Amino acid sequence: MNQFLIETSWLIPCISLLAALATLPWSVGWIKNTGSRPAAYLVMLATIGSLIHSGVIFAQVWDKVPYDVFVPWLRVANLELTFALEISGVTIGAIMMVLGLGLLSQFYALGYLEKEWSIARFFSLLAFFQAAIAGLFLSNSFFLTYMVLECLTLSTYLIVGFWYAQPLVVTAARDAFLTKRVGDVLMLMGLVALATMVGSLNYEDMYRWSAITDLAPLPNALLGLALIAGPIGKCAQFPLHLWLDEAMEGPSPASILRNSVVVSAGAFVLIKLQPIAVMSPVTQDVLLGVGAMTAIGASLVSIAQIDIKRALSHSTSAMVGLVFIAVGMQWTDFALMLLLAHAVAKALLFMSCGGIVLATSTQDLTELGGLGRRMPATTTSFIVGAMGGLGLLPFGVFWALHRGLNSLMEHPLLVAVILLTNCLNGISLVRVYRLVFIGDVQPKTRRAPEVPWGMAFPMVALSIVTLLFPLVLERLELLPKLSQVNWLAVGLLIVSGVIGVAIGALMPLQHAKARPLQPVQRFLQDLVSYDFYIDRLYGFTVVLAVGTLSRFVYWFDRYVVDGFINLVGFASILSGEGLKYSVSGRSQGYMLTILLGVGLIGLYLTWSKGHLPF
Repeated sequence: MNQFLIETSWLIPCISLLAALATLPWSVGWIKNTGSRPAAYLVMLATIGSLIHSGVIFAQVWDKVPYDVFVPWLRVANLELTFALEISGVTIGAIMMVLGLGLLSQFYALGYLEKEWSIARFFSLLAFFQAAIAGLFLSNSFFLTYMVLECLTLSTYLIVGFWYAQPLVVTAARDAFLTKRVGDVLMLMGLVALATMVGSLNYEDMYRWSAITDLAPLPNALLGLALIAGPIGKCAQFPLHLWLDEAMEGPSPASILRNSVVVSAGAFVLIKLQPIAVMSPVTQDVLLGVGAMTAIGASLVSIAQIDIKRALSHSTSAMVGLVFIAVGMQWTDFALMLLLAHAVAKALLFMSCGGIVLATSTQDLTELGGLGRRMPATTTSFIVGAMGGLGLLPFGVFWALHRGLNSLMEHPLLVAVILLTNCLNGISLVRVYRLVFIGDVQPKTRRAPEVPWGMAFPMVALSIVTLLFPLVLERLELLPKLSQVNWLAVGLLIVSGVIGVAIGALMPLQHAKARPLQPVQRFLQDLVSYDFYIDRLYGFTVVLAVGTLSRFVYWFDRYVVDGFINLVGFASILSGEGLKYSVSGRSQGYMLTILLGVGLIGLYLTWSKGHLPF
């Protein structure tokens, strides 16, 4: 029976996909009498079934050799395409995390979108989204991975644009889709190049090829840069990071998964491609540079935001930047552990954030305050999520960062980046906590109620998981033994976390949208608040170049191509109109015309050969 479940592991994403299809009668309005909730219950039931299936498999494959499953897809003539799946403790554990957070998010969505008339469509999109991520973690083929990534990009576009009647939401969905497409197109180039050079897109074949191949520096660098472009876009890393904060215009239940699971999925693809990507020293340097710039830059931007969801989304980009550093240094165990710990804590933070938005109808930090006494469950969830998302002893992210520092002690600059990122994230989270839960009550928070039980239940459940997460790591043998603890790394992490929390607690805050009078301070505030003006830089470079090229193509097509075609058409019409008057219907006239024509042609040929005396 267990062997049968392992061999049918491909059903895990398929169940969610079938659930998405089964909700269509409610989504499109064919079934109206029952309301939209049956569609939500159907998706939740499918998630529970998939979670039980994956849990049984995890108990069988944990700490064992990975098991490969090959699913035939297409057989035509001599062409045979097969999907390769990897069943291991890492892949099934990641799927369990996705399904567990997905189930809690679905419970949360029932309360958050209780009055939403199109809740069936939202749950259908969640099921499709969940199926894509589960398929991504199972995939052991780059070809299948790319296919699922395209589905993930599409599902992100649809979920972000859920409230499509709002112009700002439409703009955010479009920007998120187009930004991801940049990375996906570059990754597709790398996929085609690998298919040509390797002859197979299964990861194991690619790993064997990378171990024996010796590419020239230029193609090696181009291949590596193309492969990491997709994860850079999916993980909202510099310079393709602008989409994540704009995607916060979507519903909060979707933001929970986007900031915990989607970025983890993109980083997981990077980890799978790591043996090929790091073949080039240029790619390694780019990974380290992108990770460091995003970690520090996004942390600074997070501190300056006045939108609560955008502040948390920038901190997500910062933490995933550390994952890029880990992959660049080939410490994938640190990367996987950080992704797992960060996903749980960040999901809890966004649950509490969604409750704040629902209760106050605002995301503006300057309009919030004094919610600690009115929303105790939400306040507790935020505190637990913030502690779990920082390098504070003894939470999960602390032990993940400890493993990273222990691995990178010989690289002081990278150690400084990790410690500075931890400190800046502490400042950002404490600042948000003070503005939202402490201080004077604001007009929009005076009558803010606590979230309903449908939202409180997943928040409390995930708070317990976050608090007990170190025990989970211990159970999975991911925590170091006492003799293996690097006490220098422990001390550095504790000091950086305490400094960040202390600065965030002591820095002056005000709810008014005030700007400093000093030019230097005003410039620095604007620089960080507007994300280092990256969007304007794009406007002066990429957008301007594409716009100029498109206007030139439009002019060339209208006045040159269309003008030439219109000239040919006009000449044809004119000649036809002129020839129709020579049609009399008399055969004698036709014969005379033919004879004259033949005579003139013969006369010309004779003259051209010089036979005529004149």
